[in-house]
Amino acid sequence: MSAVYATFELSPATRVGGVLADGGHQVHRDFMDFIVDGRPLLFQLSDLDAVSPLASDVPPAIFTTQLRTLLLEAPAPLADGRCVIYGCPECESIECGAVTAVIERDGDDVVWRDFAWQTSETADLELNGYRGIGPFRFRGEAYRAELERLLPDGDAAPPPRRRVLLIGARVDVLAKLAAALRTIGIGADITQDATGIHADELLGYGAVAFGRAVGEPERAAVRAAFEAAGADMAYVDGLAPIIPLLVAQIEHALDRSPPERRRLISLTASAGVAHVEVTSTCRVQLVAYRLDRLYRTHTREVFDGVLDPGEHRIPVDGRAVRGRSFLVGRTMGGVVVAPVVG
Repeated sequence: MSAVYATFELSPATRVGGVLADGGHQVHRDFMDFIVDGRPLLFQLSDLDAVSPLASDVPPAIFTTQLRTLLLEAPAPLADGRCVIYGCPECESIECGAVTAVIERDGDDVVWRDFAWQTSETADLELNGYRGIGPFRFRGEAYRAELERLLPDGDAAPPPRRRVLLIGARVDVLAKLAAALRTIGIGADITQDATGIHADELLGYGAVAFGRAVGEPERAAVRAAFEAAGADMAYVDGLAPIIPLLVAQIEHALDRSPPERRRLISLTASAGVAHVEVTSTCRVQLVAYRLDRLYRTHTREVFDGVLDPGEHRIPVDGRAVRGRSFLVGRTMGGVVVAPVVG
């Protein structure tokens, strides 16, 4: 087995939720991703919609058990000493599919090997093995120190705040938006004035979303209240009263993963063309939302395909983005919103 060492880190990552164009939804999940040799391991696999076992919404006892398994202090949950590296973001069933690997000690080192896609108790390496991925050899002391930061007495950062404060004049839109956010696992509260909210409560929010009718004096007062509470807040200026669009804006604001560790990092749009930049090979979907003169919403998927790393110029049917229009770009785990200019 190779004696070349790989580096091992943990980094916050997000599988963004969303209200989808077909009427369905996907749940928001925050988790710690495995960074191997400076790059998310998830990106080195196929274009996979998955999260690691180290998710922030996992009950503490289960989270600690997952850590102990990765630390080789608890038995592997699957046959042949295999552990789940990435699993279904919607449930915990192996039948949905999971990336698994053997984790073992080799002297003072820790080795991850024999990566496979698994849908039952036993993995078939010939049929479903990930060729070209691993084995990875980590220095045991550094590997254990990184994972032990997440133990209850470790020094890891607190979990992300998944609650949003909604401020606006259209109560009907705010109510629908709050309901949509709660459906995908994000808490939401509605208010007209944040200045009277106790500082401890303000610290529980991860983002504030303003409706278009909220004036600058009111916005400044809200920002001042959060600054006085010491909250590092993301602010969202709602683009239009379109619920899937607003949800996408809020999800983008809540994603605190480093930009260089995201798949989709930029999206701009003008009449007839979208410019997209991705950091790794992935499937990208572009959905156009348009308001007509009667403020009715029109939705249309304008692109769905696999893009290689780099910048891409994607033609967009002008009929889908005429008038007041917006594009939502989505990958496995990320979302970006852009108004259509011109």
